Amino acid sequence: MSANAMDITATPLLPRPFALPLGLIPTAANSLVLANILNRLFAPELTEGELEFLEGHVMLINISDARLTYRLTLANGKLKAADKRLPHDLSIEGSIYDFLLLATRREDADTLFFNRRLRLGGSTELGLYVKNFLDALELDDRLGPFLKLLNGATDLINRLPKLPRRPLGT
Repeated sequence: MSANAMDITATPLLPRPFALPLGLIPTAANSLVLANILNRLFAPELTEGELEFLEGHVMLINISDARLTYRLTLANGKLKAADKRLPHDLSIEGSIYDFLLLATRREDADTLFFNRRLRLGGSTELGLYVKNFLDALELDDRLGPFLKLLNGATDLINRLPKLPRRPLGT
């Protein structure tokens, strides 16, 4: 397998000593921080109404090995932390490494979803909108030095021991 080829049978996972404290942060706090970051990052798309498909819907993002959960919705043209009492319409789950592969564009959304490294639950239609939105994004210029940080984190996590992936549903 080449150095760039992805092994879909194993994935590097965030070590427990790093994940345990992250799991103590309330979902509402995580969600608020992520919503603020994404509102800045996606400002042009929000202005153009490209995220309107999230209006009135709750998207749950679960970074399983980092014990982080985010609940987002769109209201008044802005991403916001969703109330925990509202059921989610869509869930996206994966490891921190898999989300970093997506953020750094080392792997495209189709590959990550097809290989079940990122898993969708709930509304298939909403999931397709999110996947297509992510595929169409051109963020390299906007991310600037932050992209270097994401690439460094991806490389660092890739050096961690790889654990076999569990079959879905176990």
